[in-house]
Amino acid sequence: MEYFPKIEDIKKAAVIIRQVTEVTPLMHSIRLSKYYDADIFLKREDLHRVRSYKIRGAFNKISTLPEEQHKRGVVCASAGNHAQGVAFACNHLGIKATIFMPAVTPKQKVEQTKMFGESWVTVILEGDTFDDAYLAAHKYGEKADMTFIHPFDDAKVIEGQGTVGLELIEQTKKAIDYIFVAVGGGGLASGLIGVFNELSPNTKIIGVEPEGAPSMKTSIKNNTNTTLEIIDKFIDGAAVKRVGDLTFSICKDKLYKMVTVPEGKVCQTILDLYNRDAIVVEPAGALSIAALDMFSEALKGENVVCIIGGSNNDITRTAEIKERALLYGNLKHYFIVRFPQRPGALKEFVAEILGPTDDITHFEYSKKSSKENAPAVVGIELKSASDLEPLVRRMKENSFFGDYLNDKPDLYQYLV
Repeated sequence: MEYFPKIEDIKKAAVIIRQVTEVTPLMHSIRLSKYYDADIFLKREDLHRVRSYKIRGAFNKISTLPEEQHKRGVVCASAGNHAQGVAFACNHLGIKATIFMPAVTPKQKVEQTKMFGESWVTVILEGDTFDDAYLAAHKYGEKADMTFIHPFDDAKVIEGQGTVGLELIEQTKKAIDYIFVAVGGGGLASGLIGVFNELSPNTKIIGVEPEGAPSMKTSIKNNTNTTLEIIDKFIDGAAVKRVGDLTFSICKDKLYKMVTVPEGKVCQTILDLYNRDAIVVEPAGALSIAALDMFSEALKGENVVCIIGGSNNDITRTAEIKERALLYGNLKHYFIVRFPQRPGALKEFVAEILGPTDDITHFEYSKKSSKENAPAVVGIELKSASDLEPLVRRMKENSFFGDYLNDKPDLYQYLV
């Protein structure tokens, strides 16, 4: 049977979750508003106690379970934020939970889940993706007779996430023209659709996925819920191989548009938010803002909301985030450089081949005495993308150029 979230159920969820949540701020972004010549607002879902909107759906679902299911405990699978919401809810309600998370989940999210759950929660790391953890959690739950708390494909979870929309209606003085929302499994987007379909039907809701995990976009294109074989797991909070059946049925007809954003562009957005706005977000939390420039003309003069879904970022990922941002901006390049095996070759390369603002950030070289030239892997950071062409030209003219690695993924993966 098809399901569509009802406004009265979302209002009930709003009352239930008030035990553990507060209304998150709707912050006007001066920087983004000036840049896009629009009124851009950021819905700060990263400011919950668990630092993501996931507490809404998790608490609504677990709170409404029958007492018998409370006694048996619950089980869930999550890449991080849903896990923290479930952990917090179970600790608050005094319910045992077993939480499965992918083994590649950032350590910060794993530790936060354990901290919020305390003695009520057991965390098990399983597999490389959310989908691996999901299968393991289902098997465990069936064997232990525990209720599975789905991170997105559940009516009560969707209704809990929909409370974001109720708050937005109350927080804005004029109608919202556009809402940009990250889509992983589609729970938040579905909840927003439930609210705005009835209370503000002219609002255009745009879903945003990582380019490396376009499960909703692919499903909408195919007109059937489609499981992806391979995904890029970097944006862990929005990287799933398959969206929910419920959420797909809601989003396929009601989303205004479904778009994807390159992971590197998301990384640059993370850095911009930190450096310019002092806002710390996780990759999935930056997706909505990263998509704005795809609609720059349409947004002029409009009232726009971007949902910042979460801020559970691990500081150990900072170097990779910067690297991906530089690569996306065409500012970081890797080469095989063929150095003549003679004294002064490296000095010549630095003095005559590199531009005045070029910087070597990676260098691997091993001298082979039996060869005239020895290859080195060199990473170079540029100040401007336009500096690449003259750099390559100088390398070729002086016989230093060996190969360009950025467009060779089989080799490139070992560097990034």
